[in-house]
Amino acid sequence: MLPFSLTGQTAIVTGGGTGLGLGITRCLVQAGARVVITGRRPDVLQDGAAQLGDAVVPMVVDVTDTKVLPDFVREVEAKIGTPSILVNNAGVHVKKPALEMTDEDFDSVLRTHLTGAFALTRAVAPGMLAQQRGSLVFVSSMTAYMGMPLVTGYATAKTGVIGMVRTLSAEFAPKGVRVNAVAPGWIDTPMLRKAISADAERERKIRGRIQIEGFGAPEDVGWAVVYLCSEAARYVTGVILPIDGGGHASF
Repeated sequence: MLPFSLTGQTAIVTGGGTGLGLGITRCLVQAGARVVITGRRPDVLQDGAAQLGDAVVPMVVDVTDTKVLPDFVREVEAKIGTPSILVNNAGVHVKKPALEMTDEDFDSVLRTHLTGAFALTRAVAPGMLAQQRGSLVFVSSMTAYMGMPLVTGYATAKTGVIGMVRTLSAEFAPKGVRVNAVAPGWIDTPMLRKAISADAERERKIRGRIQIEGFGAPEDVGWAVVYLCSEAARYVTGVILPIDGGGHASF
């Protein structure tokens, strides 16, 4: 088998119907995986699956509804197979000054990026550990590396992801399950466009940091995920991989 091939593997990508999640799914499929994409909007999931063909299975589930996640994983195992890849990508974004962010705003961001991601990981990991094979990939962010205004909840959640990755890696890697994260910078998705809309100064600052001109594409992150899930990365765990065109290294 080629070192970057994912042939025969079953993956779950949360938030897989659009934007970054759809780009990650596209790359996993091209590498040979069968992918279950999840989200809360059935129409978005159906549209995403229609773009990518029979290797993609849409299943509606809300990761913040943590009580249903064990049953969801059992359904995937019964219908498609035991997942050997989980990409915790689902996310929400609240752009507000810190003093205007309500408890509900803050909690909604953490519940998706941290609580939901951990609960789904907790449901998926036993199957991987039983087979002594698997790759858990979380999506962090450049906001975990640098101070950016108006994204207190998002930056807190994405920083928490890094701690989760390192701790889970320490527990799972000796048992054959690797845990890593990608940290996208400014990727051309609906979430980015919403964040910079009507904020020309913010967009100017962002573009001024990027060493490789322009915003990244979702597939730039997707191919990094393929690498982390493949045999080519068999000795890579506990890593946070920036995909940011050099933004974190800029002057």
